[in-house]
Amino acid sequence: MLEVKTLDKPDERRDFPRGHLEAVHMPDLDFAVATFEPGWRWTESVAPLAGTKTCQMHHNGYILQGHLHIRMDDGTETDVGPGDVFVCTPGHDAWVVGDEQVVTYDFQGRRRASSPRSSRPSVRESTVGPAPAHHTVTTTLARACSTSR
Repeated sequence: MLEVKTLDKPDERRDFPRGHLEAVHMPDLDFAVATFEPGWRWTESVAPLAGTKTCQMHHNGYILQGHLHIRMDDGTETDVGPGDVFVCTPGHDAWVVGDEQVVTYDFQGRRRASSPRSSRPSVRESTVGPAPAHHTVTTTLARACSTSR
């Protein structure tokens, strides 16, 4: 199999307070580019929509631009910036540090036959919530935004 997609034509775009997400979905990969504006914080911009105190999704990320501060529920915290690759497990808050927009890549591989595609959260679901009922996305960046495109 060979499949190529371009972020110039994402499969979906989701807007949420102080940011947005553009994602492509492929058979073995979900890839998203999230953009967070200065002032964005998960607990303020997404938590009210997600209905959880902190983000409960796993992220595999790369910071292209800007700086994020990540605080885990256990109190562990760090800053990530341009060129940093990170893994962040469920149970965290994150926010933009400084006045520069943050651009981060979030990517998730898919399990094969033992884990059906439909049982996996989408890149968008993990960042901004489940899709509207009419939008059947089968792919990982909080639980919230129910606005259609």
